[in-house]
Amino acid sequence: MNGGHGKRCSLGPETDMEGEVEPPAEEIERLRRCINDLISVLALPAIWIGGEPSQIVRTFLDALLGMLRLDLIFVRLKDPIGAAPIEMIRSAQSLKQPPQPDELGKLLEHWLGADPQEWPALIRNPTGDGDISIVPVQLGLQGEIGVVLAGSRRANFPGQTEKLILGVAANQAVIGLQGARLLIEQKRVAEELDQRVAQRTAELAKINEELKREVTERKLAQERLSQEERELRRSEAFLAEGQRLSLTGSFSWRVATDEITWSEQLYRIFEFDQGEPVTLSLIRARIHPEDVVILDDMIERSRRAASGFEFEHRLLMPDHSVKHLHLVAHAIRGKDGCHEYIGAVQDVTRRRLSDEELATARSELARVARVTSFGALTASIAHEVNQPLAGISTNAGTCLRMLAADPPNVEGARETARRTMRDCKRASDVIGRLRALFSKKETTTEAVDLNTATQEVVALSLSELQRGRVAMKMELANDLPLVTGDRIQLQQVILNLLLNAVDAMGGVDERRRELVIRTERDGSDHVRLAVQDAGVGIDPQNVRKLFEAFYTTKSNGMGIGLSVSRSIIESHQGRIWAAPNDGPGATVSFSIPREPERMADVQGPGVIG
Repeated sequence: MNGGHGKRCSLGPETDMEGEVEPPAEEIERLRRCINDLISVLALPAIWIGGEPSQIVRTFLDALLGMLRLDLIFVRLKDPIGAAPIEMIRSAQSLKQPPQPDELGKLLEHWLGADPQEWPALIRNPTGDGDISIVPVQLGLQGEIGVVLAGSRRANFPGQTEKLILGVAANQAVIGLQGARLLIEQKRVAEELDQRVAQRTAELAKINEELKREVTERKLAQERLSQEERELRRSEAFLAEGQRLSLTGSFSWRVATDEITWSEQLYRIFEFDQGEPVTLSLIRARIHPEDVVILDDMIERSRRAASGFEFEHRLLMPDHSVKHLHLVAHAIRGKDGCHEYIGAVQDVTRRRLSDEELATARSELARVARVTSFGALTASIAHEVNQPLAGISTNAGTCLRMLAADPPNVEGARETARRTMRDCKRASDVIGRLRALFSKKETTTEAVDLNTATQEVVALSLSELQRGRVAMKMELANDLPLVTGDRIQLQQVILNLLLNAVDAMGGVDERRRELVIRTERDGSDHVRLAVQDAGVGIDPQNVRKLFEAFYTTKSNGMGIGLSVSRSIIESHQGRIWAAPNDGPGATVSFSIPREPERMADVQGPGVIG
């Protein structure tokens, strides 16, 4: 690139300050230099390829400063991409105090104004140590890129060739700057695109990892679900088979809506069509008429209080056969806050029939045992007593014959009388042994809680109560004092009274069979227990006979239960009595003292061995 030293070039003859015509040789040299300068200017964009705006501006200023022999050249670029506006100045060594770029920019704005279209072609500014002619050249059609200010102290500045070179150089600078800006924008866009691509790639990678994890989790969840479904089907199959084998069905009952859900086995037990809507009315129609009252009572109590229940009832099937069912349920609270019962129903017909057959067999065995025992006892008594009686009879006859002899055999009669006395003693010993057999044995006394003893007896008698379809009710006093006595004997009395009450209601069908056991204080020093039934009642004229031995109102009774009970209570220094109720049934009560010091060392009732 030509440095621009020497005279300015021109495209035609020019006149210098003295108006003389330059020689042709100098003109040719000027033209040659001018062409070289233009070639150098046109070659600048090739140098600027890939350069930054600041580098282009520096090269541009250095080239024009030398080519045009300028004293001052200033460039301002407007808002370069990604940087602050660029202001740069170059000055010749002849300019002693060149201004700073920002100072010159402020100074020129004062004269030039904000609109480049209104700028004059040439301005004289007082700068440095003399006036300088300044030529403004816009960078871009509207000066959108910036402005170049070239200044010289020469009076004929600028000439035509200088204007030409300034214009061409400005256009080349615009090309270079636009290329640099485009490159910067491309780099920025590329970097932004790379960032977006990297960000999107990272997001996609993250999404891909999440998808992989979700796919893996979904596969695991599906496998677990499949395993759970298999286990559930297996459990359901086991449950269905277990219910079928055990003749047990399950159900749920929502009390608020009476919605009932049954298992398949329960449909089979009730012999309803599978899937048929189950209602309380449908169930009630299958219940045995004698057990409908029990079912209604259970439903009513379950609606009032959300507590579990357990009872046995019968079904009367279409073929008039009878099934015995055992029902157990417990209450839960659903998500909606409503009470619901979950339970199971077991067909216990076979067991019930077996129990009844067993009970019948036991009763028959007990009867046979009693008959056998009484027969053996009778034979034993007859054998033991007949021998001495026979001896007495024989001796008495012998004694009479001896006394009737002539002369009377007094000595023989005496001996015979002695043998008679011996046989009488033998008979007395037999009676003594029999009395000893039936004598009272020593009782085991201890502190007894009648409430606890009663509860134990009721627990052991549940099967009898259920078999007799008896509704049991216990009213036990909370502050009941202890008594002192034989716990087993007192429980025998309670059991005897309870079974007698069940038997008394055996023929009652027109009303509810309800049995009440009540404990309470009897005065200040006694405790009372009463058993109240709703049976056939008792005749007031026969109340006293109830506790006599061998008196009974039962066709198959022996009449010794209440007699033994009276003996036990009296041995505990108490009393026992019976009374008819105001309504149906009767009440049997006993009262025993609470103070241990009032208990005597008594003998319990004997037991036939």
